[in-house]
Amino acid sequence: MKNVLSIQSHVVFGHAGNSAAVFPMQRLGVNVWPLNTVQFSNHTQYGHWSGSVLETSQMPALVEGIGAIGMLPRCDAVLSGYLGATEQAQAVVDIVRTVKSANPHARYFCDPVMGSQTRSGCQVEPGIQTFLVQTMPAIADVMMPNHSELQRLAGRELETVDEALAACHELIQRGPAVVLVKHLLDRNSPADCFNMLVVTADEAWLGQRPLYPFTRHPVGVGDLTSAVFVARTLLGDSVRHAFEHALAAVHSVVRRTWEANRYELELVAAQHDIAHPPDWFEATAVRAV
Repeated sequence: MKNVLSIQSHVVFGHAGNSAAVFPMQRLGVNVWPLNTVQFSNHTQYGHWSGSVLETSQMPALVEGIGAIGMLPRCDAVLSGYLGATEQAQAVVDIVRTVKSANPHARYFCDPVMGSQTRSGCQVEPGIQTFLVQTMPAIADVMMPNHSELQRLAGRELETVDEALAACHELIQRGPAVVLVKHLLDRNSPADCFNMLVVTADEAWLGQRPLYPFTRHPVGVGDLTSAVFVARTLLGDSVRHAFEHALAAVHSVVRRTWEANRYELELVAAQHDIAHPPDWFEATAVRAV
């Protein structure tokens, strides 16, 4: 049984952060140790929420508690996502180092949640973005940005697959072995396609699935995508197969959410599809121009 320490937000209602990631990883057969960076009533894109940020000192203390009972050598991966305070970013780095000291084979998967620049979007402290851009690439084994986050990591706008591929290769030179772009905007793709890209030093794969015309797009899709990719990677899949499984599983959840006319992801209703996606989308190999 593989074990992942998942350091993300938690919402009491709905699905975002660990509330979108823990169950899918468990459904795929991976044991999850959730460490909640915040506990909010609901995700911030509702415009109103209540709750609190975990005191940063509690993060290493909780991990030290796991170490005290001798369990850290069993931790196969750390996954980080939404952080509630700038200080928590450094705490994640310290935790990753602690876990890797206990298990040198453990990997760090960084979902660099930087927030939206609009008031109605995901709210993240500005200092967190700076830390994620400047520090995390050297620490992470795998980085999993969306299009906007990849642009901020690259320091420029990206409009095509080729431009995104070049940005991913630049990022790989800074540290991570794998870059998963969970949502890629490409001016040359059909408007009804949702694009994803995964890149290593030796290979790159582009995946496409249908894009559903939600009036209000559900939150947590990126968290779900990262979770499925992490789980399938830990279970031994190749980069391509883990990528294709994430693409297919997330499509099933999004399709069921669309068909149910819901805003929150239909994770429970789609649980069988997460493990056994009924529709599969073969990735296409891409090469730098």
